[in-house]
Amino acid sequence: MRINKILLGLALILPVLTAKAQVVVEAKVDSLQLFIGEQTGLTLSVTLGAKQKLQMPVIKKGDQIIPLIEVLNVQRADTNYMDEGKRMEVIQRYTITAWDSSLYYLPPFEVKVDGRKYASKSLAIKVYTVDVDTLHTDKFFPPNPIMNVPFAWSDWSAVVYSSFLIVLLLVVCVVLYYHVLIGKPIVRIIRRKKVLPPHKVAINEIERIKADRKWAAEDSKEYYTLLTDTLRAYIRDRYGFNATEMTSAEIIDRLVNDNNEEALSELREIFTTADLVKFAKYVTLINENDANLVAALEYVNQTKQEVDPNAKPEPEVIRETDQKRMNQVLAARIIMGILIVISLCLTCWLIWRTYDILL
Repeated sequence: MRINKILLGLALILPVLTAKAQVVVEAKVDSLQLFIGEQTGLTLSVTLGAKQKLQMPVIKKGDQIIPLIEVLNVQRADTNYMDEGKRMEVIQRYTITAWDSSLYYLPPFEVKVDGRKYASKSLAIKVYTVDVDTLHTDKFFPPNPIMNVPFAWSDWSAVVYSSFLIVLLLVVCVVLYYHVLIGKPIVRIIRRKKVLPPHKVAINEIERIKADRKWAAEDSKEYYTLLTDTLRAYIRDRYGFNATEMTSAEIIDRLVNDNNEEALSELREIFTTADLVKFAKYVTLINENDANLVAALEYVNQTKQEVDPNAKPEPEVIRETDQKRMNQVLAARIIMGILIVISLCLTCWLIWRTYDILL
C-alpha cells in the first residue's frame, strides 16, 4: 500500500520535473557553404516552459562569433506558445558573413534558463574563394568613371516655375502689407463739396418757398411747416443748439440773450401764427402769409453771421468709412495668410524635388 502511494506521487511529480527539464536549444544555418562576402542566416531557437526565465546570448551587430565570421544584422526575437500556453519557443535570427575562405567551426551557443546553462550543437561552415583567371588579366577592367547626367528641362521645369510662383506670392504679400496693414489704402476716395453758410442756405430755401405760391394759396399748414422748419434749421446751424427738436417757446427763451427785441418779435409772431395754423386750424390770408415770409427773411438778414469775402471756404472732405477700412484690413490679412501657407508648401515641395533630382 505504501509503495502504491509512492508510485502515485512519482507519477504526479514526474511530468512536472520532465517539463522543466525539457529545455531544447537548437542552432542552424541556412547554408553550410558560401563564398567570401556572401551572407547567410543563422537561427538560434530555445524551447522551454512558459513560466521559465530565459537569458539569450548577447550578440550585437558588428560582433564576430569567431574571427572572420561577422554578424551583419540581428533581428528581433519571436516567441511562439505551445501546449495551450504551457510551453514556448523563442527564435532569434542573425545574418552572418565570412571574410576569408576556410572551414569554420562555430562553437555551441549557450543560453541560461532559470540560471542554468544550456548549449546548442556546434556548427561548421565551408567558405570558398572566388575563382579568378590570373592568366588573362586583360579581361579585368577598371571601374567606370562617374557619368555626368545630361540636363533635362522636363526635370527642372516644375522647379523653375514654382520658384517664380513663390516670388510672385511673396511680392503680393508685401504689396498688401504696404498698402493695407500699415495704413495706406488701396483705393482712396475723397469727395469735396462747397459748404454754404447757414444764412445763405436759409435764404435759398425761403426763396424756393416764395416761388412756389401754391402752399400759401391752397395749404397754409404745409406752407408754415416749411417756413418754420427752415427757420429752425437756420437757428440750429447759426447758434449751435438743436432747435429742430424744441418748441417755439423754448427757442424764443434760448435766443433772448442772442437776438434783439425786434428780431425776437418777428420770430415770435411767425411761430405764433404757425402754431395757430397747425394746431388751431387758423385760416390766414394771402397778405398775412407774405408778411410772415418777409419777416422770416428779415430775421435771417438781421441775425446772420458775416463771412469774410476774401476767405476761402474750407471744403468738406468725405473719406472712406472706418468699417470699410476694417473690412479691407481683415480681408488683406486673410489673403496674406493663405498666400503665406501656399508659399511654405511650395517651398517644402521645391526643396524635396530639387533633392530628388540631384540625388
